[in-house]
Amino acid sequence: MKTDIGEYIVGAYLKVIRECDFVDYNVRPPGGKLEGLNEMDVVGLDFKNGTAYLCEVTTHIRGLLYKNKEETISRIKAKHERQKIYATKYLSNFPKKHFMFWSPVVSRGYLTEELSKIKDIELIINKEYTSCVDELTKKAKELTHDAVNPFFRMLQILGHLKR
Repeated sequence: MKTDIGEYIVGAYLKVIRECDFVDYNVRPPGGKLEGLNEMDVVGLDFKNGTAYLCEVTTHIRGLLYKNKEETISRIKAKHERQKIYATKYLSNFPKKHFMFWSPVVSRGYLTEELSKIKDIELIINKEYTSCVDELTKKAKELTHDAVNPFFRMLQILGHLKR
């Protein structure tokens, strides 16, 4: 499966800001079959601190919405349940686990209220999402080494342009 630019944004944040040792995209549970269809958009592992990050990423620039508001919340809840199952089965060696939902544009009101009710999920939406990209932009101006992430590399190039 092709990696989406939004997934690269999250991966860059995990690698550069959260200092994960390993970041992978579109991670599927081993063994195939029906369970193998449930992917984790981005998984980051910080071996030094025993922390795993499991991230669902939805990059709808016109606003988060699948079929309708209720369906949107239902899908995100289901994906979060799959994150927790994956973490329990395959990441038991990581005592700290962060379950995250990333989306740049989420309508305030029903969606933000219902998302905030989902237990154990960190919402990186709207202003928080923008703040994370701003952090990456600042870091890109400082660093010159290749972080092996096309989004971060683009920020580095833009940050080092000669005017």
